[in-house]
Amino acid sequence: MEEAAARQHTPKVAFVAPPKGYTASSGKHVDSGDIHLLVRALSMGKLHHAMKGTAAAIPGTLVNLAAGGGERNAVTFGQPSGTLRVGAEAEIGNGQWTATKAIMSRSARIRMEGWVRVPGGSF
Repeated sequence: MEEAAARQHTPKVAFVAPPKGYTASSGKHVDSGDIHLLVRALSMGKLHHAMKGTAAAIPGTLVNLAAGGGERNAVTFGQPSGTLRVGAEAEIGNGQWTATKAIMSRSARIRMEGWVRVPGGSF
């Protein structure tokens, strides 16, 4: 508890649920058929607009079950900023799971639009 109190970025809490249509923060509608599960994560007390990885490759985890269960190596998250396809390959050895491969994509979004006025004679 002491260590967590001193580190603002931990713990991270995530909520997962079966797919359902929603409106992303950009205003775009995401259909339930376009995703495997919904994910919402909190970081430093605020809703996080990105995902770091997946536990969907390990059968029986909450993420795996929310995505429909069974063996899978990739899922598409429905997250606040849209969709994100992520995956992993994992194997069990000596009673412990080990990730052997990670598959990540990035959901690019516009960070800024605008004009910059440069006074004449600046160059």
